Amino acid sequence: MDENGGSFVEVRRISQGPDRGSVYHSTPGSTAWIGKGFSCVCAQGRESDARVSFDLTPSQEECLHRLQYRLDVSYDSSKKEHQEALRGLWYAAYPGIELRDLISEQWKEMGWQGKDPSTDFRGGGFISLENLLFFARNYPKSFQDLLRKQDGDRALWEYPFAVAGVNITFMLIQMLDLQAAKPRSIIGAIFLKLLSENDRAFDVLYCITFKLMDQQWLAMRASYMDFNTVMKSTRHQLEQELVLEDVSRIEDLPSYSLLRR
Repeated sequence: MDENGGSFVEVRRISQGPDRGSVYHSTPGSTAWIGKGFSCVCAQGRESDARVSFDLTPSQEECLHRLQYRLDVSYDSSKKEHQEALRGLWYAAYPGIELRDLISEQWKEMGWQGKDPSTDFRGGGFISLENLLFFARNYPKSFQDLLRKQDGDRALWEYPFAVAGVNITFMLIQMLDLQAAKPRSIIGAIFLKLLSENDRAFDVLYCITFKLMDQQWLAMRASYMDFNTVMKSTRHQLEQELVLEDVSRIEDLPSYSLLRR
């Protein structure tokens, strides 16, 4: 929640134009929140992150480049591959329920801001769709629990599932400083070691983060205006887990145990 008692999610435009630094926020109950070139305020890097850098092994550098390539792919509704991925997400989320169209009021049930989820993926990029699809297919029990809000005592004003998912993708990109040529924080350096052990480490970390975020949400008895506070708490918990001495694989993170297949 912002200092004016504003909205569920707040974002900051990163722009070269005269409106640099403008803050966009939704009205209570709205999920209009993000566009291309936006990043979550809760996911802004720390000032100290830019003061150090870490050298990479050739293997780590290759893994980082592959992940950065994924980050650069925009969602394109004209591409069959992207259309099929979107359909795949629907049927993974709602097996047995026919999707009438890629633009349909049905998508609002998943927590998109309108009937065309591609407008949200244009903000998060194709990787935000890949993250959700990976979650749905690899940890279907946890995915369904979050989608249907089946765990715990829920708030009257809940976070929209799909919108939260795109926020999580953005937060992880910022936290891990993945758009830099090489890590500028110990967290980023540690993650690249995990990525070199498992090239889907980012996708698995996304699933862990989503489940951890929901756990924090319930523990804080949060409602939609507390979303940024919950995300900050989630990020802090992830950072604490990543620096544990016995973490050498993504599966070693304590919060990995939250995931259910």
